[in-house]
Amino acid sequence: MAGPVEPADVSLSTAAMMRVLEYEPRDLTISVEAGLRYADLDRLLVQNRQMIPLDPPFSETATIGGILAANTSGPRRRLYGTARDLVIGMQFATLEGKLVRSGGMVVKNVAGLDMGKMMIGSFGTLAAITVVNFKLLPRPAAEGSFLLPCGTLDDAIGARDRILKGPLPPAAIDLLNAPAAGQLGHKGHVLALRLGGNAAAIERCRREFAGDALVLEGAEEARFWRQVQEYTPHFLEKFMHGAVVRASCTLAQVKEVMSSFETASIARAGSGVCYGYFTRSDAAARWMPSAARHGWKAVIEFAPDEQRSNLDLWPTPGTDWEMMKKIKSMFDPNHLLNRGRLYRLI
Repeated sequence: MAGPVEPADVSLSTAAMMRVLEYEPRDLTISVEAGLRYADLDRLLVQNRQMIPLDPPFSETATIGGILAANTSGPRRRLYGTARDLVIGMQFATLEGKLVRSGGMVVKNVAGLDMGKMMIGSFGTLAAITVVNFKLLPRPAAEGSFLLPCGTLDDAIGARDRILKGPLPPAAIDLLNAPAAGQLGHKGHVLALRLGGNAAAIERCRREFAGDALVLEGAEEARFWRQVQEYTPHFLEKFMHGAVVRASCTLAQVKEVMSSFETASIARAGSGVCYGYFTRSDAAARWMPSAARHGWKAVIEFAPDEQRSNLDLWPTPGTDWEMMKKIKSMFDPNHLLNRGRLYRLI
């Protein structure tokens, strides 16, 4: 992800920092070091039926520090939000060798500026994340997943709108276009729902979708959502010269964004985040100007190492660009950390 990795005189790694520092299941809080892998943390939490529902890609190898630095998330962001919604505290190391603590181990503890939030999505250009405190969520008593086959994109958007107005908000509502669905063994457009609640609510959903949807349960349910969560790494493994575009838009614009992709695409249809998968990075580069014309906030999220220096990965930084540069100068005035990784200049 992000810009090219420039040669560096010194490399700093937190990969060996894998400890769980504090875990209070009854308080629904946990403090972990940045090198702990997400998959290992999830396996620990499941023992107490708790979770941190970030659903990042590369989940078996991704570390907590890496997930936060890249601000990655997955299907359940619609209900549970992103890392900024789940992190309650952080420790990071500055270039001066200071360990700065922000937040703490209670859910509501920050008044004023929460400096830790600035580290999320900074790609290591400001400081080194060392420790992260999360608020935990209980796993639902019951879950259900449903696949609604849709003949057209219009049908899928119409179904999404009806579901969003329903009584039980889905944790995930993903829209797969025909090429993406086909790679997972399904035909046409597919609207995938993941719901959680008590057993009665899930049973009600089963009755409502009876005859219209494919019900996923057990291992089949887990396998489908893992395929969606890991769609990006599997795509990049298959297409070495491929690129992945992420476009953020309003819910009303999801249809327009999805129709602009001629290749496989997946939308977090309840959040307004769409992913387009291009088998060649030059095709992704040709698509990007259309996003700017329509007012979508789009970035090239993944591209081949040898191409990233030649691509405009972030064509429209946004109105906060000047403030971002000032913050960079405060933390790293000599631009030593991860040169060029974020917006080329920072």
